[in-house]
Amino acid sequence: MPVFCLADREANRHTGEEEADEGPHARGDEHGPGPDGLGHGTAPGDGPQREAGHSRPREAIGAAWAFARGGERGKALRDTAWAALKAAQVAHSGAAREAARAAMAAAGAAYLHPLANATQVKHILGAGAHAALAAELVAGESAVGHLERTVRRAAPRVVDVLRRYPAAPQGGGRVGELIRALDAGLRARPG
Repeated sequence: MPVFCLADREANRHTGEEEADEGPHARGDEHGPGPDGLGHGTAPGDGPQREAGHSRPREAIGAAWAFARGGERGKALRDTAWAALKAAQVAHSGAAREAARAAMAAAGAAYLHPLANATQVKHILGAGAHAALAAELVAGESAVGHLERTVRRAAPRVVDVLRRYPAAPQGGGRVGELIRALDAGLRARPG
């Protein structure tokens, strides 16, 4: 699941709530969703993330995992997010560019703010949307199946956090479309 564990942890930091451990899908592990936004039982750095062809996106994913597992929000997240963005700027393909942006968004998700602002939804869903676009570009077909798996695998706590915010904003091109599709799919889940 795209960095929901990070957004959830950060939302709790601002609300004073305790973090709930809802199994592997709450925070992510090698068998479930994690900060790389892939959610297909892949380890960080596999799948579209590998397309980036640089260590910088992998380092951003590593920093996101460290934060998701209780690490501090600080310099490592910021530095690796910026480095992943730089990797996106020199990427050799569209898929590599989007994979690097997914890594950047994963590390940046730690900076979710408790503002009732639709743009904050991008912090929650951005990594997943960029990863879905990378997968779409690699496969040469729509990311609908990728998004459906992501929605199915989200922990209920993720949906609770997402519902604290307005619906995803309009705009943003294909990534914006994917963010809105994830947002709508998650909000439509019961509970």
